[in-house]
Parts: sequence; C-alpha cells; structure tokens
Amino acid sequence: MATNQLAALKTDFLEHLELEKGRSLKTIENYDHYLTRFLAHTKVSSPAGVTEQVVREFRIILNRQGLKPKTQNYYLIALRAFLKFLRKRDIDSLNPERIELAKVGQRDLDLITAEELNRLMNGPKGNSLGELRDKAILELLFSTGLRVSELCGLNRDLDLTRDEFSVRGKGEKVRVVFLSPDAKDAIKKYEAKRADMDEALFVQMGKNSKNAKDLRLTPRSVERMIKRYAIKAGITRKVTPHVVRHVFATDLLENGADLRAVQAMLGHANIATTQVYTHVTDKYLRDVHKNFHGKKRK
Repeated sequence: MATNQLAALKTDFLEHLELEKGRSLKTIENYDHYLTRFLAHTKVSSPAGVTEQVVREFRIILNRQGLKPKTQNYYLIALRAFLKFLRKRDIDSLNPERIELAKVGQRDLDLITAEELNRLMNGPKGNSLGELRDKAILELLFSTGLRVSELCGLNRDLDLTRDEFSVRGKGEKVRVVFLSPDAKDAIKKYEAKRADMDEALFVQMGKNSKNAKDLRLTPRSVERMIKRYAIKAGITRKVTPHVVRHVFATDLLENGADLRAVQAMLGHANIATTQVYTHVTDKYLRDVHKNFHGKKRK
C-alpha cells in the first residue's frame, strides 16, 4: 500500500515535470529511470521512509557498481527534485537540501582547433542534395550554437530574409539565435535543390528515406554525419554536434563577447553552466601576464 503510494507520487511528480515545468520527454524518461531504480534498490515504503541513511546506502550501491561521481549525481539530482516536489505538497519526507552531490572534477571541454574546424566545415564540397544538406547543417550549428535536438526540430518555415530566428529549447524556453551569411547561403542552396514536400528543414536521404513516413533527420543521423566528416578531415579526436556548440561558445568568448550574452545564445538557465568555457578562453589574461609580469626582475 505504502509502496504504491510512493509510486503514485512519483507518477504525479513526472506529470508535474511535463505539464507545469515543461520538461522534455527525454528528461522525464531519465528522471523516471533514476527514481524507479532508487525505489527498487531501497525498498522504501513511504515518503517518510526516505532518510539520510537510506540515501547514503543507495549511494554506496551506485558507487560499488562502478558509476562515476558525475553519473551518481544524476540520481541525486532527480531525487532532490522529487523531494522538493513532496515538500511543496506538504508531504513529510527528507529535506532535499540534506542531499549533497558528489564532488566531481572540473569539466573538460572537447574542443577542436580553428584549423580543424575549417577542415570540418569544408568537408561537404559537392553539389548533391546530400552534401548541400550536410554543409547547411554544419554552417547552421556553428552559426547558432544549437543543440542537435533543436536543429533536428527545425521546420522549413525559417525566414531567411532575417538574420535571426527563435528556437524552443530545454524547458520549453524560447531564445533568439543568429544566422551568419555563410549559414543562410548554405541553407538557401540546400532548399533550392529539394524536391520533397516534408515540413522538416533537414531530412533523411537514400535507402532509409524510401519507406519512412517521417523524413525528419534524427540527432543520431547528424552525429554519424559529423563523425564521418571529422574522419575525412583527419581529426583524430571525437567530434560531435555538441563539440561544434562548444566551439561556437569559445569562439565568441575569445573574441570578446560578454559571458551573459553567450549564456543567452546557448540557452543556459544558469550562468555557472556557461562559465565552464571561461577557463579555456582567458587569452586576454594570458597576454596581460606575459606582457606585464616580472618586468622588474633582473
């Protein structure tokens, strides 16, 4: 009975994330996975049964299963959000602030050099529909810093007479992104070559598209495409759509852009997420140190 009560509250919480918070279905699916696993391992029978000791024992299980601290934190973040939801409903349970996240090292960014970026962007050179599409995708990713899911969700109603458009990102938040002349030109050439009537801006091609009801390109397909061009460009490190997003952000910061502006363009809810880029973009500080440090020493 009590277990069913907690499971029902979990369902209420997930529906709350979807309807009131506007979280993506993928986020809800992840939270469902983390919380279901917590309930299965701990055998908690009621909201009041969620104690610090229970959470500690669950963390030990995760740690002994070889999960990295960063991955363990995903479970703890989901649990804290669930407990916060219970408190707002005046349901007695553990104070979410009592759950501390595992310490993790500073996040390392996967970056490629400017030269490698140029080689990647110049990968699609032909005039076939496929290469025109791939060129448009690469130029659009670097111009806007879009997440791959946001890119795949775009439709053909993009107004290319303007240099900007709105995109709906994480948490259903709308932000403005900007089109470079190269991106606009690449999209125009790709669109001019298309003969299908699908509403998606970027579509599948070849054998996979013949029997498909929905031609919209998937994030996985974009990842495979970028990997192929990275190999072609002789880039040995892993290159993904998110790497291009990283390069978009660091390029802006290195050229003097304000951190808050970059935060807005990336669609980060918290500026702390954007600050991860600053430790690789302190060229100005390096130059100051080089030019002015230790000049009086003999």
